[in-house]
Amino acid sequence: MTNNFEEKRSEPRTVIDQYYSVDFSIGNESFLYQFKIWDLSSRGICLLIKEDSPVLDHLKVGDIVKMKYYEADSSTPGEYLNTEIIHITKDEEGRFKGHYIVGISISEAPSS
Repeated sequence: MTNNFEEKRSEPRTVIDQYYSVDFSIGNESFLYQFKIWDLSSRGICLLIKEDSPVLDHLKVGDIVKMKYYEADSSTPGEYLNTEIIHITKDEEGRFKGHYIVGISISEAPSS
């Protein structure tokens, strides 16, 4: 039997296989926000953020945030990558009720 499956996503889904979590700070804050990376839909990878988290006050669609990506193997150092906020969607009644699904996309490695 021949499999004629054609990938319809705009980007390959390799990030979720390589990275497990991210951390980042906002502005000049010294506080780090840390989130697991989720692969929930055809729209790409995302972060789940509780609806009352103060980080939501600082994120907007289109923002580029320098995030440090970590592999599941904790002995590997993290890698800083510029990450675009693609969408911020509240889950009103699904599995993640009370959370925002924040879609992210790696833009490029930051310069210095």
